[in-house]
Amino acid sequence: MTVLPAMDCVFCRLIGEGTAHWVAREAEAEACAFAPLDPLAPGHTLVVPTSHYAGIFDTPPDVLARSMTLVQRVATAMRTTLGATGVNILSASGPGSEQSVPHLHFHVVPRWADDGISTWPTGVSSHRPTADPLTHLADALR
Repeated sequence: MTVLPAMDCVFCRLIGEGTAHWVAREAEAEACAFAPLDPLAPGHTLVVPTSHYAGIFDTPPDVLARSMTLVQRVATAMRTTLGATGVNILSASGPGSEQSVPHLHFHVVPRWADDGISTWPTGVSSHRPTADPLTHLADALR
């Protein structure tokens, strides 16, 4: 089952227009990854299904599985290319969850022991890489 993009959805517009800062985007893939507007840490990445599903409750299991496979690939790339010692994965679904965009998405946030985020998920990392982390992640995911 393919769900057409909802053009009033900011993520569907980004996917359709191709204007995001892409970390992983492959033709015919059911999930993609891009940089959020307000990253919590260097390399913070959003993973979203390329078709529009509002949240976890209406996403078909096969699409959810492929999205989580990309979440795992992004997390692994954060560890191997950015030297992250851990990741936080955050997703909110439904009106009671404070979901910011009604399109299923997963925040994959690299973490380091000394990153200074003491109030997860509202803190911002003090970790400062020497090179562009998103470019390194995109290269690792190709």
